[in-house]
Amino acid sequence: MLLLDAALALVDSEGWEAMTVRSVLERARLNPRYFYESFADLDQLAVAVYDRVVEELGQVVWAAMAAAGDEPAQQVRAVVRGIVEFVDEDRRRGKILYAEGLGNEALNRRRLETGRMVVAFVQDYSGERRRSGQEPDEVGRVGASILVGGFSQLLVDWLAGRVPSTREQLVDDATVLFLALGDAAATVAASRAPELPRRRRSRPD
Repeated sequence: MLLLDAALALVDSEGWEAMTVRSVLERARLNPRYFYESFADLDQLAVAVYDRVVEELGQVVWAAMAAAGDEPAQQVRAVVRGIVEFVDEDRRRGKILYAEGLGNEALNRRRLETGRMVVAFVQDYSGERRRSGQEPDEVGRVGASILVGGFSQLLVDWLAGRVPSTREQLVDDATVLFLALGDAAATVAASRAPELPRRRRSRPD
């Protein structure tokens, strides 16, 4: 869509704060009718641009998991690599996902909604690795929240040059730490689980 492409280009060059309906229309070479047939205001456009990037990233994540097979460690590595490559190959994506438009209330609400969905997905995925017979534990959500929020901040810092790692090193380090966090959460959950009642031994006749 031309309006989304124009908005994405403007975010990269000027940021959300400098964006107006007029600047988007000029970049897209369209008249105002096209804008208001699609969006009520700039907030709707901002959310639509964000949603498109999230959808593209979701496709990358699902494809990475499918290609990695059934081994959880390989799936985690594939997903981490896919996300890192996604934001690195087009730096505008990282801006849309994490950095730009922080003063836009509608966009921030969407980021929070998406973040909660991602945390729930990570929690469900971690639950599939739960030991047989182990009940769900709130520590799983704590771990998922740390992972999602921490990875987002890591990507922001890496894209800004504050984390001097190569792409490959970043993937390696993040994968190892994410797996360790998952194992730690599972250990905490197991320590909280009530012990199964032992069967009483029957006395011999």
